[in-house]
Amino acid sequence: MNGLKTNFVLLLMLACAMATTSCKKNEDGGPGGDAAPGTIKAKINGAAFASLKMTSVANRINVGGTSMITVQGNESSGKAIVLVMNGVDSPGTYQIGGSASISISASYTEVNISNPTNTQVWQAPFDSSVSGEIKIAELTDKVIKGTFQFTAKNSKDQSMREVTDGAFNMSL
Repeated sequence: MNGLKTNFVLLLMLACAMATTSCKKNEDGGPGGDAAPGTIKAKINGAAFASLKMTSVANRINVGGTSMITVQGNESSGKAIVLVMNGVDSPGTYQIGGSASISISASYTEVNISNPTNTQVWQAPFDSSVSGEIKIAELTDKVIKGTFQFTAKNSKDQSMREVTDGAFNMSL
């Protein structure tokens, strides 16, 4: 009976571990990109985006043994990139989308300062397909560093944005 209980516990632990890492594509987080410390950089439909160090932040929240990491960078014109990673606790490549549960998401925002109700947000994933990836090269208690790319959709007008050549280098 005790052996059966031990096997059940081991099976349950394995199932939990697989569920937490199911969003992970592989263990290779890549070289980490070339963003300056405390910033996010990318290209939005080919145009350069570079966040300001003073308006960029990364946070990690641990609840019930699960980690949620957010990385956000804003530039002075009101444009912003936000990456949200649930269940991420190690370097690796993580898909944005591709399943019914959204563990990893990304967005690009253009704030309309003169008319905030006209602010535009492009979100990934926007359907059940894979819409990009985040590669974490370094993740410690103090630093998260990596690269990303994604395709995002605006739910208001259905327009798309290609976010490419993304990199982040943030303190946690």
